[in-house]
Amino acid sequence: MVSTGMIVLIGVVCLIAVVLTLYGMKQEEDKQKKYEKAGEEAVSELARSLEYETKSLKSNLPSLIWIYVITIGLSMLALAFYIF
Repeated sequence: MVSTGMIVLIGVVCLIAVVLTLYGMKQEEDKQKKYEKAGEEAVSELARSLEYETKSLKSNLPSLIWIYVITIGLSMLALAFYIF
């Protein structure tokens, strides 16, 4: 039987992961709004889009991977602590 403390701990860890993910999304939205306010030309928008496609996997994906690796790791640690 899972204790209430364990459920709360896992819930908090998952909530932190969701908050960090939303924070990353908010940063990307802020960048997009900045670009929209600048009113750039189609050529520079295309160049920025191509740059984003190549760099986003190198910057955003590792951040999200670390967020979820830590979340899953802490959840497994909490589960192992509960079992043993």
